[in-house]
Order: sequence, then C-alpha cells, then structure tokens
Amino acid sequence: MGVVDMTNPPTKDFFASPALSLSLAGIFRDAGATAAAAASMEVEEGDEGSGGGGEGGGSGNKKDDTVEISSENSGPARSRSEDDLLDHDDDDDDDADKTKKKKRKKYHRHTADQIREMEALFKESPHPDEKQRQQLSKQLGLAPRQVKFWFQNRRTQIKAIQERHENSLLKNELEKLREENKAMRETINKACCLNCGMATTAKDGSITAEEQQLRIENAKLKAEVEKLRTVIGKYPSGASGSCSAENDQENRSSLDFYTGIFGLEKPRIMEIVNQAVEELQKMATAGEPLWVRSVETGREILNYDEYVKEFSVENSSNGRPKRSIEASRETGVVFLDLPRLVQSFMDANQWKEMFPCIISKVATVDVICHGEAPNKNGAVQLMFAELQMLTPLVPTREVYFVRYCKQLSAEEWAIVDVSIDKVEENIDASLVKCRKRPSGCIIQDKPNGHCKVIWVEHLECQKSVVHTLYRTIVSSGLAFGARHWMATLQHQCERLVFFMATNVPTKDSTGVATLAGRKSILKLAQRMTWSFCHAIGASSYHTWNKVTSKTGEDIRVSSRKNLNDPGEPLGVIVCAVSSVWLPVSPTLLFDFLRDESRRNEWDIMSTGGPVQSIANLAKGKDRGNAVTIQAMKSKENSMWVLQDSCTNAFESMVVFAPVDITGIQSVITGCDSSNMAILPSGFTILPDGLESRPLVISSRHEKSNDTEGGSLLTIAFQILTNSSPTAKLTMESVESVNTIISCTLRNIKTRLQCEDD
Repeated sequence: MGVVDMTNPPTKDFFASPALSLSLAGIFRDAGATAAAAASMEVEEGDEGSGGGGEGGGSGNKKDDTVEISSENSGPARSRSEDDLLDHDDDDDDDADKTKKKKRKKYHRHTADQIREMEALFKESPHPDEKQRQQLSKQLGLAPRQVKFWFQNRRTQIKAIQERHENSLLKNELEKLREENKAMRETINKACCLNCGMATTAKDGSITAEEQQLRIENAKLKAEVEKLRTVIGKYPSGASGSCSAENDQENRSSLDFYTGIFGLEKPRIMEIVNQAVEELQKMATAGEPLWVRSVETGREILNYDEYVKEFSVENSSNGRPKRSIEASRETGVVFLDLPRLVQSFMDANQWKEMFPCIISKVATVDVICHGEAPNKNGAVQLMFAELQMLTPLVPTREVYFVRYCKQLSAEEWAIVDVSIDKVEENIDASLVKCRKRPSGCIIQDKPNGHCKVIWVEHLECQKSVVHTLYRTIVSSGLAFGARHWMATLQHQCERLVFFMATNVPTKDSTGVATLAGRKSILKLAQRMTWSFCHAIGASSYHTWNKVTSKTGEDIRVSSRKNLNDPGEPLGVIVCAVSSVWLPVSPTLLFDFLRDESRRNEWDIMSTGGPVQSIANLAKGKDRGNAVTIQAMKSKENSMWVLQDSCTNAFESMVVFAPVDITGIQSVITGCDSSNMAILPSGFTILPDGLESRPLVISSRHEKSNDTEGGSLLTIAFQILTNSSPTAKLTMESVESVNTIISCTLRNIKTRLQCEDD
C-alpha cells in the first residue's frame, strides 16, 4: 500500500464550500426589543438624544482615585442639559460668561458607591419613575436631574452597543453576499467545465434559472445594503464606505467598546488572557494530584479541591442559578502542519468547518488585537459559538469567550479560550447558560507535518433539563468534552490528508479514474455531511415540533423553504428526526448501516432489490471512513445514492442522499459539484455513556458479549414536499416522512434482533 504524499501542502482553505451565512439577529432580538422600548420611553421623559454614549456605568469596581466619570459627564458627548446643573448665578449678567466658562471645565465624578447603586437599580428597572429617581437621589446625595440623565445615557449606551454589533454582523453578511454574487456571475459566464471541457449548463431553460437566481441575490444584496446604510447613518464618523473609514471604526472601537462590553479596558483583558495561558499550560501538563485516572472508566478526572488550591479560584456562583463544572483532558496526534492548524482555530469559518458536528453557529464579534501577521501570534478576539449535539433532544450551549493565540516557543503554540465576566450580560442577558474557564489546546510541532495536541475543556454550565436518553452522556461531560473535540479534529485532519493525496492506492479509489474526479466526489460528500449536521441539531435555526408516530416513536419535525440555494432542491423541505436506544454495540450498528450489501434489509426505498457498488473512495485509515456511490435497480427505474460513512473514537455517522445519475457521472469525471442539488438523510451513532462494568466483585468470571454497552441511534430523513417555495406544509407530507422513519426503525430492530418486548 502506498503512502500519502505530503510534499504538496494543501491550499489555505480546506474545501470550496458555500459561504457561511451566519446572523446573530436572533441572539439580539430580545436586546433589540428592549432598546426600542427604551427609545420610546426616552421621548416621553425628555430630550434623551442629547445624552452621550460614554463609558460610564460599567466600571464601578475601580479604585477611588480613578473613579469613572458618569456617562452624562464623560467628555464632549455630554448633554447640553448638564450645564443647567452647574450653579450659575443667573442674576449676575456681568459675570455670567466668565462663570459659565469656568464651570464648563468642571466635571462631576460619581463615586464608586453611587455608580454601584444606580447600576443595581438599572438592572431591575431601566426606566425608573419620578418617585424612584427622587428616592435614589436622596440616598446618593445627587440632584434628581443628575440621576435622570445618568439613566438616560446608560440606556443610550446599551442601545449603541447593540447597534454596533448589528453593524458588524451586517458588514460581514454584506461581504458574503458580494462574494456569492461574484461567484454566480462567474458561473453564468462559464460555458464549459475547466477539467473536462464538457458543457456545464444548457443553452435554454437553465440559463433563465441562473439569471433568476442572480436577480434574487441582487435583490437580497440591495436590501442588506439599505439596512446597513440605515445602521451606519447613526454613526456619522463612520458613514463613509472607504477603507479608511473601516480603519477608523477599528481604531475608535478600543476604549468605549471595551469598557461598554467587557467592563474592562484592553490592558486588563490582556492580563486575563495571559493568566489563562498560564493556567492552560498547567492544566495540560500536570499529573496527580490535579488529574486522577478513573479505575472504572480509564478517563482522567479533575480533582477540583486541588484545582481550587492551585489556582486560587473564587466562588463565582454567588447569586447565580446552580451550575455544574465539566473538566476533561485528551491528548492525540493530528495529521496537519502547525501553521494551518493554528489558522483553522483563528478563522471562524474554518473552525466551524473543522467541527461541523459540534458547532452550529460561530462569529467573531470583535478583534481586540490582530496579532503578528501571518502567524497570528498575539491575536485576541471576542467570539460567539453555539454548540450542539446531532439530535434535537439536547439543548444547544451558547457561549461568549475571548480566544487568544500565543507562541510559547519555536515549536509550541497555545490556543486558549476564556469567558470574561459580564460580557454575556452586556450583550444579551439571556445567554449566561455556559461559560468557559481557561480551555483550549497546546499544539506541539512534530516532524513530517504532524502535530501533538493536548486539549483541555473546562466549562461552567447552568443546569438544564436533558432528555433521559442523553442525560448520562451529557452529565458525564462526554458530550461537549475534550474527547469529542479531539476525535473530531483527528478525523477531519485525516480526511483532509486523504483529500489532498496524489498517490492513492488503487484499492482505495475504485470506480473513479482521475484524481480530479476523486476530489470532486469527496467535496460533494463533505458538503452533504455538513448539510446533514446543520439540519438535525437543536440550533435556533430550526423550530422542532413533537409528533408521535402510529408505532409509538417520538419524532421531531421541522420544515424550511429553500428559495435560492443551488446546493439543495428548491421548494419546501421537511426534516423528521427520532432518537432511540438500542441494545447493540455502536461498532456493530455502524457496520450494519454502512454495509451496502445489507442496505435492502433496512432501506424501504430500495424495495428489497440488489445494490451495486459504482465507486468506493477511502478517506481515512479506518475502513469505515469511506465515500461510496451505490446503484439500486428495480423493475421501474434505477436510483443512484451517494453515501458518506464516518467513524471516530467518539461517534459514527452514515449520511446518504439520492443523486441525479447524469449529474453524478459528470462529477466522477472531475466536473465541479458545487451547484449539484443534494438533500441528505442518515444516522448518527453514539455510545450510551454507561460503562459496562460489574456492579459487584466476584471470584466467578462469566463471559459477556456486552463489553461495549448499548447505542444511541438518531435517524433523520429529509424530503422535498413541494418544488414551489410558496407552497404550504401539509399533514400528508408530515405523515409520509414519519412513516419512513417508523418503517426504517422497525426494519433495523428486526434485523438486529432487538425488537421491543
């Protein structure tokens, strides 16, 4: 067997995939509603537009000698009404101008106690009434108008923070739309495929369809531009669309942004992330007594008492709901060179593509420090991520954290994530469910393009209700722990190596004659798997409705409309998902579902007919990691199916989709597959999390075949119910997809002899 040729390093981007269209509008919807309400109240109370959006109110814990200036007296942006608070002698006309000039230079500084009290009331009531203001002014020794202006400016500040976030997100979306628009124009202008010279589009109807898609994209782009102009119009200094204006935006984001979002200034943020790197290094290298290996499971367990002693951790749970601590550590070797691995962590899109089964949403909210180009040493950025499991039964975890990239030595780097207090509250108070204590990985460069990675995952999570099927695997910390991240990283890096290989053995690439054809098939399979992972999680992208089938299965159903994505069929799409426990080992279940010779035992679409293998492409050292093209023939017609099977130390997947025969044949020859519509269905398999150890110790040793325990099987089917995007979902469509799931589950249980009693 040949070896993988690593002499030609891969390009910067892993795969050519559709641009990530990510919007956190849903995250800010509650904050936006609050801001709108604040605006309407401000009109009733007075001219709040005159209140400046300063930095006040966010640093009440500073020392007395550097007490922060309240927002209504924080510099040039203070309101004209503040001057009325100064003690002018209006009766003395001669000295009025001089007195006014002198007193304009005075700044009233609120004390730390005053700011703390006003902040406390602000959290309870952003719009205090006259009675509350009077009471607070007497308590703090301030004039009622001072209290009123402080609250007005605090509301304006919060509103400006939220609008700045929306502005950043809109800019990112605008860039993506421009790229998509450019790519679509290039596609239309191309008359043939560069690889084979064959025509890629027809001269008649398909051109009209492409033009129609282009018009839709242009309309969407115009709408986003108008929305962006509206938002930018609220910031006169950044109204220009030039590059210099973008630089100005970055430069002026430092002081008021950091003190508004973090409640901290940049030097303090850098101090926190450097402390986090030191903690991560100790957590990654320490042995006992900090980490103790479990006799029952063989996994490392954090000795939390020792952790508190070592790092002087304060009790951060005061006044918060009960939280659980999850800590795990995993070490492994990945087949990827260090610069590309570091880049994949610092680029949000590449990070999401590297972990599609864990990350459902990701965004770089703000770049605090750009670091040294091109290796990103010293880069610091605020990020948001929504973490998922591949089932709608487990709630997602939303987390804000600061990611820091630091070179420790010539051959060692650290990528550390840490949550900073009050960030979630200042952006969206509903997102305090999960926080990261210093987590991340230490990456050590090894010969031949390999890297040793030590991954530490340390989370503080608010306790929530989890479905009984997944309660054990979630509460044990396996679901979002270091083992899951490491297994996924190793699998994706190995897949990339096989994708870029040029000397693939013949037995690992049957049915495809050219290297270009192999790469086109692997790209299509990767896109299919990404789409599948995106469709079946509990992300806020989806709205799941619970239904019960006639045979008693608990099924979740959601629907969506595809208006212009060429990667999926246009129209109304229904997705149905069901998760069950089976008393079968994960390995046995995976081998059964991926085996093409046994497909007709469970697939009701095959009508019991034979399945023929058209192509088989290896994409990993494990024989279960492969992409296959299968032909299912019946008396009426013939159907080809593209299947992507994946397995690693944590989970396994079998993803498949029917494909157009003519289209897949052109892809096999090396044609571009990015515009080939595909709608995936499939299975995900997890161990149930229950360790198969005897509950009592006995001198009798009985043989058992259940050493691997049971499996958690999630089955998902997607169908196109109507090719018109304007059509409505019907109950017949829901019943149809439910029937497919029920029959498939029944066939699997029957063949594996695990029917319900």
